[in-house]
Amino acid sequence: MVELIRPSTVLPAERSAITFLTSDGLELIGEIARPIQDKQGVGLLCLHPLPTHGGMMDSHIYKKAANRLPELAGINVIRFNTRGTKSDQGSSQGQFGQGITEREDVVAAINYSFEQLGIKKLWVSGWSFGSDLALKYARDKKVMGLILLSPPLRFSTDDDLAFWGQDGRSVTALIPEFDDYLKPDQAKQRFAPIPQVELVSVKDGKHLWVGEPFVHRVLSEIVKVIAPERLPIPLEI
Repeated sequence: MVELIRPSTVLPAERSAITFLTSDGLELIGEIARPIQDKQGVGLLCLHPLPTHGGMMDSHIYKKAANRLPELAGINVIRFNTRGTKSDQGSSQGQFGQGITEREDVVAAINYSFEQLGIKKLWVSGWSFGSDLALKYARDKKVMGLILLSPPLRFSTDDDLAFWGQDGRSVTALIPEFDDYLKPDQAKQRFAPIPQVELVSVKDGKHLWVGEPFVHRVLSEIVKVIAPERLPIPLEI
């Protein structure tokens, strides 16, 4: 029987808890959701919103990506809690570092994805605060590109943006029409140092992407970048 995909839908995947160490000795916890019998090694590393405002690896867009995209798009979805962040999965060691010491978290997660999880092609997605972490620290040459959700550009500097402009790798940014921090017109100006950026303005969207239509839109834009041959992703199963 055909059923609508709902917020609670969890599709088949091989799900495993992960832990890894940062260069400054902190243990971070997370999860990988793998496609069943994965052979492609395509991965999405998720950097969550601001932990001091409730952001964590289970923030709903990334939780739903892990619940759906391994089956619907063949993508390995890797989530973790940055230092000092708690979720139902557990707590990562350390304390919130104001977007500074989180550099070590991002670098460690990227290295772990390639070296221990066997990911062959990795994209990094950041949501809100996580988008700043991606722009600042996800510079490893093996990273294919960035997918930014509701980027506020609060911690990123002009030099961070200039790096990606000169680097040339793909950067896609989803900008909600009614975002709390950076609306579409402002985004055009702020992202000017990255000439190759694809700015996707989402009509009626808000910073937190609440509601199944917006979840489907965000996940579709992620799949468009990573596995466009798997579009459209279904609304029913």
